[in-house]
Amino acid sequence: MKKVFHLCHSSKEEVLFRSHDDYIWGFNCYALALYKTDSCSLADAHMSNHRHYITQTGAPERMMRINRLAYTRHMNTKYHRKGPLGEREYFCVEIDGLYHLLAAISYTLRNPLHHGVSPTPFAYHYSSANLIFQSQLGKFPDSELLDKRYQHNHVGRNVLLPDNFEMDGSGLILRKNVTAVQQVELLYASPKSFLYYMNRPSDDKWIEEQKSDNIQLQPITMELIEQGVSLTSPKQMLINEKGRNDYNRISDLKLCEEIDRIIVNQYKAQSVYCLPYSQKQELYQIVKELYHVGDAQARRCLAMNY
Repeated sequence: MKKVFHLCHSSKEEVLFRSHDDYIWGFNCYALALYKTDSCSLADAHMSNHRHYITQTGAPERMMRINRLAYTRHMNTKYHRKGPLGEREYFCVEIDGLYHLLAAISYTLRNPLHHGVSPTPFAYHYSSANLIFQSQLGKFPDSELLDKRYQHNHVGRNVLLPDNFEMDGSGLILRKNVTAVQQVELLYASPKSFLYYMNRPSDDKWIEEQKSDNIQLQPITMELIEQGVSLTSPKQMLINEKGRNDYNRISDLKLCEEIDRIIVNQYKAQSVYCLPYSQKQELYQIVKELYHVGDAQARRCLAMNY
């Protein structure tokens, strides 16, 4: 029997995605894991050091195992890395009831806002926020699709894609291929209601709504959604929710791209994982001075604890 779960896998010691291409591979691995387990996605948000899924499935453990193994294989091959990627365990909570589900999907799509990497859910490229009520909100997809002859470049040569799967020009499997868009839109009822949920403040009203579902499950809150992550404090997330953040500061993605450029050009190494710790320490000082980043961001982008 299929149920809906919120699944979250985090990586406190190193980033999961070092480039735009990695984000594409990350979603494609998720999409193929959904297909292989006869599952579907209701929402996803791929962040630099964790990833959230609202998934309807009868095999959450198998889906996560296939997803994680495939993406770890990509990272290990591309960056000459070894071993598991991210935390050994992942966070999982069952979702049931209309308001329970609305809260879980909404918090997932608002995750970039809460972590201070985007001023709105819609400004973030690596989530399904722009898929819901797409045409009604004036968000039209790119019309150019990738020729099927080149799809293997973004999933691996030995991976067979379903015939109905399409990719955009960047190699991303179209989210509509694996996301129950109509189901999610029915939950929100209208584009205006969806916008309301994307912008409403996090308060006790969310909990009161979920109590009307008359279920025994724990209400979905920001703290529960982030329980498996613990990377940003709830207090800071509420500040970020109000848009009080510096969105000009360098992101993990941009910092990793700069670090990898320096490594290739100056250190003549294939990746950060090929550097001895002494050279990572040198780079740490350079990164701190050039980009004025905090200790935690510098260390995870340099994989210093790897």
